[in-house]
Amino acid sequence: MPRDIEYSEKYCDSKYEYRHVILPKEMAKQMPKGRLLTEREWRGLGVQQSRGWAHYEIHKPEPHILLFRRPLGTDPRTGKVDPELQKKILAKQQQ
Repeated sequence: MPRDIEYSEKYCDSKYEYRHVILPKEMAKQMPKGRLLTEREWRGLGVQQSRGWAHYEIHKPEPHILLFRRPLGTDPRTGKVDPELQKKILAKQQQ
């Protein structure tokens, strides 16, 4: 497993939680160009994170930085949104 992969803290808005992953620049040469990576592809590069994350945007100036998001209330073990947990999070945000 590559040791130089860096993971950001999670941050969120009213719909999603986000994180970015910084790959060594040499690794970017192995990535497909001009499209988002599937979960199998980013895990194949050595990215390790809980379930439910999706590569959602390409940061063109720095393609070695992968941008991920998942809906608030996602169960990290299953990758599925827990509707009850999502309601609680949204209610807390509105306070």
